[in-house]
Amino acid sequence: MRFAELPIGEAEDALLAHSVKAAAVRLRKGHRLTAQDIADLDAAGVATVFAVALDAGDEPEDPAAARLAAALHSDHVTIGEAATGRVNIFAAASGLFRVDAAGVDALNRVDPAITFACLKDRSPVNAGDIVSTIKIIPLAVAGPALAEATMAIAQTGLIGVTPFRSAKVALIATTLPSLKPSVMDKTRALLEVRLAPSGSTLLSETRVAHETGVLAEALRNTVNGADILIVFGASAVADPYDVIPEAIRQAGGQVEAVGMPVDPGNLLVLGAIDGKPVIGAPGCARSPKENGFDWVLARILAGETVTRADIAGMGVGGLLTEIASRPQPRIVRQYVSQPTVGGVLLAAGKASRMGIDGAHKLLAEFDGEALVWRTARAGLDAGLTPLIAVTGHRTDEVTAALAGLDLVTLTNPAYASGMASSLKAGIAALDADIDGAIILLADMPGIGPGEIGKLINAFQRAGGEAIVRAASGEKRGNPVILPRSTFDAVLALEGDVGARQIVETSGLRIIDVDIGQAAQLDVDTPEAVAAAGGVLRA
Repeated sequence: MRFAELPIGEAEDALLAHSVKAAAVRLRKGHRLTAQDIADLDAAGVATVFAVALDAGDEPEDPAAARLAAALHSDHVTIGEAATGRVNIFAAASGLFRVDAAGVDALNRVDPAITFACLKDRSPVNAGDIVSTIKIIPLAVAGPALAEATMAIAQTGLIGVTPFRSAKVALIATTLPSLKPSVMDKTRALLEVRLAPSGSTLLSETRVAHETGVLAEALRNTVNGADILIVFGASAVADPYDVIPEAIRQAGGQVEAVGMPVDPGNLLVLGAIDGKPVIGAPGCARSPKENGFDWVLARILAGETVTRADIAGMGVGGLLTEIASRPQPRIVRQYVSQPTVGGVLLAAGKASRMGIDGAHKLLAEFDGEALVWRTARAGLDAGLTPLIAVTGHRTDEVTAALAGLDLVTLTNPAYASGMASSLKAGIAALDADIDGAIILLADMPGIGPGEIGKLINAFQRAGGEAIVRAASGEKRGNPVILPRSTFDAVLALEGDVGARQIVETSGLRIIDVDIGQAAQLDVDTPEAVAAAGGVLRA
């Protein structure tokens, strides 16, 4: 494998290291040059190209990534398609992600060209979350290295997901005059949200005085009908013989641990009565922010027996308090209100494939309606508030076509620099209380309010903290909904790029919603407009 600037006559079968645009020729990075490509480039006056010339046995990036993914034998995961040398792997069930760290290290030592990244061991995941990614760094990889890596990734138990089990949970809350009932109500609601990914249910809630004997009796009366008992104390545990641990003992149970090396979460109590786990929740578990309680609860819901030794081993990585970048919990808005979605309609592009001085594709009529008006109306009918339409090329005509619609129109003077500038302008104009933004491409005639509504529903079911992407079967498409947590990354984009890189690297859950062929149908040429049923107007 050799990276070089190759004379065009020597470049057949090489992989383009950079995209090429010359006359009518448009070839993307990674494209394998054919004899026809060589002839077209030569005719366009291209003398050399930067490319990778392959040796015998070398494998291009996408087939190499796909081969590695096919060799992975893991429980409860699904494998994505290879694209740009990457294959993403997703949880097929909500549960605990498990990984053999030594095995992953061995795989990553095979060759720097081959990388495997994943979540840390025992990370809680929801079905559809990305848990790992295979990435081929260069445009191709040597055959021997790929063969060795394929053997390494095929090891049993490299990664997997242990699904959560549905459980009946009993909540016992102790009371003191200083603890407001509204706080206890919020605690119960938050616990229900924490239980939801496993399909577990809150069987009962009992409120008793913060006294050892009273709490012990409540534990004895509750244990028979429940799989897990959770105690929220009105006062933090201060001693191994404080109210909660002593009540567990008086109820005939055992105390496994008082305290844990996770902050927040230090004051957790773990015990058991009749073999059923009892968790004395720390005060921080009244907050939706991740804490040690979440770690212990997730392991128990995955069927693990958590021991004192397990808790003692949580210190490395257990400092959560000072991690400012840690995402705020996805569960707050799930029971407070529905996440809100605004829209950004991208209608600024130069439409260069329509030909010089050609008719504007966004003004093409479908069923008597201008395409840009039709797309905007679909967003409004789906309930998008606000809808920001970003114009640029032939802005006066496009803006006129949108007249009468209840939307905000922005002109992007930098539209010629590429899509990023328009995307940034639209995101920056959204209200501060918007939880997510659907990015609508104005040249997609198949997108109606029904398709948009499906995407919004999926976003709201995910609590507003997942990326939602339209798909057609296994093929990814548009529109895409971006949660607010991605907006800063969008505002940092430059050049002629969209949000694809943000989608693939954010680490957020990605939900693909199948809306049929509409997700793939855009009209970039006069022929495409006609094929889709549109009529171009001069």
